[in-house]
Amino acid sequence: MDPAYVAVHIEEDRSHWWFRGRLAVIRASLRRALPARRVRLLELGCGSGNVLAALGEFGEAVGMDAHEDLTAAARAAGLDVRVGHLPDDLGVPPGWAEVVLLLDVIEHVDDDVAALRAARAAVGEGGLLVVTVPAYQWLWSGHDEVLGHRRRYTAAGLRAAVERAGFEVLRVSYFNTLLFPLLAAVRGWKRLRGDRGHDLRRPTAPLNRLLEGVFAFERHLVPRLPLPFGASLLLIGRR
Repeated sequence: MDPAYVAVHIEEDRSHWWFRGRLAVIRASLRRALPARRVRLLELGCGSGNVLAALGEFGEAVGMDAHEDLTAAARAAGLDVRVGHLPDDLGVPPGWAEVVLLLDVIEHVDDDVAALRAARAAVGEGGLLVVTVPAYQWLWSGHDEVLGHRRRYTAAGLRAAVERAGFEVLRVSYFNTLLFPLLAAVRGWKRLRGDRGHDLRRPTAPLNRLLEGVFAFERHLVPRLPLPFGASLLLIGRR
């Protein structure tokens, strides 16, 4: 990840429409998938803690991240975050978690299957895996380069990686579908202009709220039916 982007990420993690809309989709998906009791959750690559803060709704939530500035921001918000690294140091004992989350993480690592196998070791038998990733290699742009991505995924490619790591795939869906035509057009325009920057320039407050509302509406769709396309993918698996 570009060091200059880290400060932007910390600033926008709780404010930008993309982070807020994605969080709404993830929370709704977890409410449908998790048992009706408190569980132990481990978020690997938790960043500055936008999602981790919300996971307390479901039980005891622990985060791990390799970036000291991001973990410091998360700890300043009162979150339980440990400095660690995939695939060797996850911050918890093997089998500790009942749910392990890799949210826009495995696209950053050279060996995504090794990262998924590490996640499998952290979760007990019958535990759940929750993964989100960016979709479609043809959407590759300077944003991916600034964030240190290695790849983008299709539903079939993500399913194959998760199954190779030893998980049973329960469901997989694209999301960020309603805004997909706009996002694809913006990426295409940036490519034509030679713009190699990231996409996290927050729009005006009214537009930010509008985009969040459209994205967050998918919380009513993604947990119930697989969407056929979108800028991101969400997968739920079981050990």
